[in-house]
Amino acid sequence: MLDFTSALYLGMRHPTRLLRPWTQLTTGRPAALESPPGAQQVAWDLAQLQGCERATLGTSTLHIFWDLFEVLAKERIGIYLDAGTYPIVQWGVERVAAKGVRTAAFSRHDPVALDALLHRHERLGLRPIVVTDGLCPATGKAAPLVEYLNLVRARGGYLVIDDTQALGILGHSPGPLAPYGRGGGGTLAWHGIQAPELIVGSSLAKGFGVPLAVLAGSKSVIARFENDSATRMHCSPPSAALIHAAEHALGVNATWGERLRLRLAQLVRRFRERLRQVGLAASGDLFPVQTLRPVAAIDASELHALLQESGVRTVLHRARNGQDARLSFLITALHTPLDVERCVETLGQACTVARRQRGGKDRESRLHA
Repeated sequence: MLDFTSALYLGMRHPTRLLRPWTQLTTGRPAALESPPGAQQVAWDLAQLQGCERATLGTSTLHIFWDLFEVLAKERIGIYLDAGTYPIVQWGVERVAAKGVRTAAFSRHDPVALDALLHRHERLGLRPIVVTDGLCPATGKAAPLVEYLNLVRARGGYLVIDDTQALGILGHSPGPLAPYGRGGGGTLAWHGIQAPELIVGSSLAKGFGVPLAVLAGSKSVIARFENDSATRMHCSPPSAALIHAAEHALGVNATWGERLRLRLAQLVRRFRERLRQVGLAASGDLFPVQTLRPVAAIDASELHALLQESGVRTVLHRARNGQDARLSFLITALHTPLDVERCVETLGQACTVARRQRGGKDRESRLHA
């Protein structure tokens, strides 16, 4: 079975035998009382990778964003949410909205719409918190962070970024031999920006293959978060296994990251080129989530079933309008060029079968009309 459903983009795996050993998974103490062994060093390394002053670890992005907006709301704030933002971040926003914090949404990756919204609300005297994903996997495009940052900086606000998709993939100094950039520091590195107004929450579960989260930003913001975070007091901290896996991931990234990213980019390019050759296309640009563009007279759910029967696993999901079905192929550095060839060949055959079946159904409908 060819599997194109995994978001482990760089193909990182962390078997126990490769990790620094531990004698217990947890100390039994909340992070607010005592940071787990090794957590501060991993957090520091991640802060350096992302170009931030300081960072702190969390069990998940849900834990981080559940608390972050609550911490920021100790001031009079207004939250401005990019419509493409991931649901987990939206849940954190909804929590403080339910407590009376003013929130508003603007169209995805649209700094002009954001500027107009902020201008209309200036009379309210609220500190603006602009919230966005660093990268949209549906389009493969990075958010216009420079434009967003300029808008919040002029008004004394913060730009909060969920960089889960980009961390480990995008980096600084993109070029022909490094299409995603170098280092894997995410969208801040991609845009070459550093600023005290930036707050970045990310999971390591995609690019680095570790279900662990990090919040990075200025020293003052991270200190406030660590002091006021309720989940750091009432929830278990990251386990020793996850912290050691993160150590391993950062080591792999330092040694092999550039090769893995280049290999991944080459595989994605090969996939897109092979699609073009069989008359198909996908959205996602060079990002490893490739979403098949609608094919005339073929239902995505039928195509998904045909591919499954033929030994190719794909992701069937709803489009952003919440109605139309879409089919996505998640490519990782563990795939081979032969995997890509077989996948697209099978996809082309499945399209032929789907058209034939649809033609038969149409003829039968006409006969019974």
